[in-house]
Amino acid sequence: MLKKTFGMISLGCDKNRVDGERLLGEVKKHGCEITDDPAQAEILIVNTCAFLNEARKEAIETVLECDGYRGGKLEKIVVTGCLPEKYIGELFAPLTEADVFLGVHDAPALFEALERSYAGERVNCVGKCGEYPAGERVLTTLPHTAYLKISDGCANHCTYCLIPKIRGKFRSEEMEALLSEAASLGELEELILVAQDTARYGEDKYGENKFVELLQKLSALNNVRAIRILYCYPERVTAELIAQMRDDPKIIKYLDIPLQHSENRVLKLMGRRGTHESYLALFEKLRKEMPDIALRSTFISGFPSETEEEHRALISFLREAELQNCGFFAYSREPETPAYGMKGQVHASVKRRRVKELYLAQAEISRGFLAKFQGKTLRVLCDGVNYEKSCFEGRAYFQAPEIDGKVFFTAPRAQTGSYYTVKIDRTDEYDLYGYVEE
Repeated sequence: MLKKTFGMISLGCDKNRVDGERLLGEVKKHGCEITDDPAQAEILIVNTCAFLNEARKEAIETVLECDGYRGGKLEKIVVTGCLPEKYIGELFAPLTEADVFLGVHDAPALFEALERSYAGERVNCVGKCGEYPAGERVLTTLPHTAYLKISDGCANHCTYCLIPKIRGKFRSEEMEALLSEAASLGELEELILVAQDTARYGEDKYGENKFVELLQKLSALNNVRAIRILYCYPERVTAELIAQMRDDPKIIKYLDIPLQHSENRVLKLMGRRGTHESYLALFEKLRKEMPDIALRSTFISGFPSETEEEHRALISFLREAELQNCGFFAYSREPETPAYGMKGQVHASVKRRRVKELYLAQAEISRGFLAKFQGKTLRVLCDGVNYEKSCFEGRAYFQAPEIDGKVFFTAPRAQTGSYYTVKIDRTDEYDLYGYVEE
């Protein structure tokens, strides 16, 4: 049996991270060592993203960089995830730095593929396994937080997006399997639910939406202290879901709702179901039921034929909506998507400028929101020490890990995974600064 030391570099989203953790579960199941130092790994796994062209470039560059470790302990490179899943035909022959290729569901084939590789073969196992039941995971997050991927694939077919071609149709995980997985993740201060479309959960498998029922059952688990919800499409934020969020103290009053634009003509071209008016009405309803709710979204700038007036209207929408956190992306022209052939492709320099202007507008909104906490106290979950700033760092309820800002604070002592009452004495566009009193 193969006994080697493995390392992993995982790129892309938190959904991809869960796949990587399952792959490391296979490594652990086979009794192999895992290191977080690439220089110490005999086998390096590169878990790739392929959502955008920039992500594909990053993935290939990472594989090439990993090849530089072959002068030391490194013996094999495994490339897995979305890039080989979609592009193995173009990838296998030229990317000779990789010894083994796996798709997004091929974790069980890892060791068989490696045995073949050590026998002298370059191995393509993409698509070998199909769907497989979720097994043990090796968490790569802080020990008090974990992601739970409740479904895979997507059924929305937005005109700019490759996800259905990479990940396939929308598929919910079995509810009992999810509950068992969540219960196995240890004592968690924060369980973060992710999927391409979380609030659609259950519609394919059970013939009806089961997201609220899943929330209720996850909330009943003794090892889960709080639940954060990411990636709810706006049309699925129902009255039932809002009521569950409002009434369940374990559900963090935070919602990530990807909108992608605000203007109706652009939304229609994108294949999105919402409208400028319906989005604002939804935010009003959420804030009426939960006045302190924190809202996050993502937007695409420079979609084909987007005018300067529509760009300015999106900035105005941001100011009216007053979302606490936002991400902005320049439209990426992806082959095999309907938007690829649309007229009016926006020049790259214009897209860059528009994204910059969106970030500047949102920074002003965020600065105003955070300034309200100056001189007040916040309940903060400590995520550890920030050595560069010589202080502790953590998050308030309106900050999801890795995508939002942080709270930096000083304290006589603090323990990772514990909550502290932090007095805020300074804020900027994204972060807060304060101290825990003796």
